[in-house]
Amino acid sequence: MTTRHDHLDRLAIGLLIACCAFWGLQQILIKSIVDEVPPLWQASLRFVVATGLLGAWCALRGVRLFAKDGTLGAGLLAGTLFAGEFVCIYLGLRDTTASRLTVFLYTSPFVVALLMPRIMPSEKLRGVQWAGLAIAFAAVVVAFSEAFTGSVTAKGLRGDALALAAGTLWGLTTIVIRASALGSASAEKTLFYQVAVTAVVAPLLSLSLGETWSLEYSGYAWLSLGAQTVVGAFASYLVWMWMLRHYPATQMASFTFLTPVFALVFGVALLGEPLTVRLVLALAGVAVGIVLVNRRKA
Repeated sequence: MTTRHDHLDRLAIGLLIACCAFWGLQQILIKSIVDEVPPLWQASLRFVVATGLLGAWCALRGVRLFAKDGTLGAGLLAGTLFAGEFVCIYLGLRDTTASRLTVFLYTSPFVVALLMPRIMPSEKLRGVQWAGLAIAFAAVVVAFSEAFTGSVTAKGLRGDALALAAGTLWGLTTIVIRASALGSASAEKTLFYQVAVTAVVAPLLSLSLGETWSLEYSGYAWLSLGAQTVVGAFASYLVWMWMLRHYPATQMASFTFLTPVFALVFGVALLGEPLTVRLVLALAGVAVGIVLVNRRKA
């Protein structure tokens, strides 16, 4: 029987921070090679290999992926939503900047906060928690406000729209997992539905868009793809699926606002970007928002 917690403990907080840190780096990894490796071919390589890694992991641990447990319908739906999310992310990063995409992508917690309580009343947010969610998102917008000062082309607007769609699909995926039979399935099986469906969808869309397939890339491109695959599509998402079975989705969702802030921090550390007042304000705002969302009822 799955043990459920009504709040995030130290283990959960540590895992969430680690996941968010990598996801902040991941946007930079994808964007940095999108001109060398076509976006959907990049996604194809990532999720095909991740599916194989997950299958091998399950075989070693004796996790049964194909046993009949009533999760097929929900699993295919979650997989389709997940595939749509990453198609939008990869195509969006071709058309807009990583910073702008990240702002729109992290509307996901609002989708979860709005819809999850209608399905699971126990996860309803109180007024102070809604305030925390709003503060965290406002902090992210402040951090990236410089990206909105210039004129936006039609191509940029298309990227923004794809990013907003990706955020919505991410939120819907979380809801499907928490509110269906997947909520009691193993983390490995829940993730397998998602990476396997994406491993089928991404190559088909890549071919339909006429992307050039190749394996002749630079060492950095392969390093980026390796990190996206092993840490991103395999390890970090496996941890996320496990946590969705054990902790409140609405509280977990609030932590994802750390990801775009981490993206800015990595920009400072890896790309030499200046540490601005906006970044400091964003870090403070996200911290306040997370504390408010995760306040336990007196």
